[in-house]
Amino acid sequence: MARVIFMGTPRFAVPTLRALVEAQEVVGVVTQPDRPAGRGRDLHQSAVKQEAVARGLPVFQPRSLRTPEAATHLEQWKPDVIVVAAFGQILTEAVLDLPLHGCLNVHASLLPRWRGAAPVAAAILAGDEVTGVTIMKMNPGLDTGPIVAQREEPIRPEDTRMTLTERLSILGAELLVETLPGYVSGEIEPRPQDDEKATFAERLRKEDGRLDWSRPAGVLDRKIRAFNPWPGTFSFWKGRRLKVIEASLLLDWEGEASPGTVLDVEDGAAVATGEGALRLEEIQLAGKRAMAIRPFLQGRQDFVGSQLDG
Repeated sequence: MARVIFMGTPRFAVPTLRALVEAQEVVGVVTQPDRPAGRGRDLHQSAVKQEAVARGLPVFQPRSLRTPEAATHLEQWKPDVIVVAAFGQILTEAVLDLPLHGCLNVHASLLPRWRGAAPVAAAILAGDEVTGVTIMKMNPGLDTGPIVAQREEPIRPEDTRMTLTERLSILGAELLVETLPGYVSGEIEPRPQDDEKATFAERLRKEDGRLDWSRPAGVLDRKIRAFNPWPGTFSFWKGRRLKVIEASLLLDWEGEASPGTVLDVEDGAAVATGEGALRLEEIQLAGKRAMAIRPFLQGRQDFVGSQLDG
């Protein structure tokens, strides 16, 4: 049984921590410091910290791993291996070299495709039919280390970033605990990535969520799903921000309307795009609660036929 330090922060990392606790000796958990959240700006514990505390595991929350104090703290745990899943900090070479068997990362893509910060969103945006998880031995590069194991997962037509991330988190946990014994024993030899096939998933920003209605409906549908739940997608109606939370392709629409025009369709409304139309399912006007399209239209007879400004 290996002595494992686990590093992770969001919900994606929790299944891996749970699986490790059942299969190995988790000697410590490293997660991001508590952050202010909500209207009251109260300090909020990460999902990983909540899980670790509930299990009585030692928790370390350094603002940076680059300090001598952080390195000393990790050394005291005497790890055989460090497992990382969406931790949120860059590991220094000193940390990478600390465990006898190095550091393993649970990454939510089939590397070398979609290296970087937002691989799940990138896969949906690109229209990939398949993604998966990779167990990678970490090196100083950005997701460039050799591959220990991989497993595929189909992307469903209705998948959002949230639903796909949840499935990949479970898949990654299962693959990690299956792979770790063979890796530690030397039976599994990591293989190098093919750098020529690498693609990169840039970090998402709130402003990236603005919808350009001149784009094809299929592209916009993927963007809305890829940005759900964060950072979300939006347009503007009469100068007010209009969040588009859920939408679907309006199949077989052959009408003519300028992009951004709100269309009257059966059971609701749709928006004309540069190619095809997108049915609105759930939206939220600034200052109001999120609503399904039918209740939203009640009392807003001027919405159909108006123009959304992307």
